[in-house]
Amino acid sequence: MRCALFVILLLPGTLIAAEVDAASGLIKNPGWEQVRAHCGGCHSHALVTGQRADRNTWLDIIRWMQATQNLWQFQPDVETQILDYLAASYPPQANRRRAPIPPSLMPEVVQSVQ
Repeated sequence: MRCALFVILLLPGTLIAAEVDAASGLIKNPGWEQVRAHCGGCHSHALVTGQRADRNTWLDIIRWMQATQNLWQFQPDVETQILDYLAASYPPQANRRRAPIPPSLMPEVVQSVQ
């Protein structure tokens, strides 16, 4: 029996269920194997899944790693697959911060008398 892990992506105006690789945590969209092979060799896949960026920003991140972190140069078709995957699977989000804590749940502020 095969057990699959799915994640539901909430993108503006879209609800998508995507299968997630249990070992890496990467969404199984086209190109995910390239990201698993090339990105997971140097750092946790959680660094990838925790980021959100457009294609140009993903490219900037790759170029920074190549310039400063000894990331190797990719073959052009591999780089295209990686960028296509990252831009489609981990696009920018409008607001990634949690909502503010409601005032009713905040601790009472006590004024000190001096």
